[in-house]
Amino acid sequence: MEKTKIVICDDDLGILDVLDLILEMEGFEITKVSDSTLLMNHLATDQPDLLILDLWMPVLSGYDIIKMLRSHDEQSHLPILILSASRNEEQTALDAGATTFMSKPFNIDELVKTVKDLLG
Repeated sequence: MEKTKIVICDDDLGILDVLDLILEMEGFEITKVSDSTLLMNHLATDQPDLLILDLWMPVLSGYDIIKMLRSHDEQSHLPILILSASRNEEQTALDAGATTFMSKPFNIDELVKTVKDLLG
């Protein structure tokens, strides 16, 4: 049986490692991307079931990525969970096309529940 694939894109390596550890323990296959400019290539080759994305990254922001994904037919329905330290960005992220939003720091149990809910 194939594992559910999740791609995580965040420029904070500590967040990437924590999310990787938590979600691999839950049985998910994780791909970590720390450079947002490389994300689209990963999404094309990995074809994940979920994208976890930071909003504020250098060069290519989470907003830019959401807009690109929502304009591509093959990835327009990819669930996107935004994790951001900017709590006041929730509505803007949702308006841009994010599926849901969680603020950092996050509660591990809430994160796992949200991921499982998004994956059905």
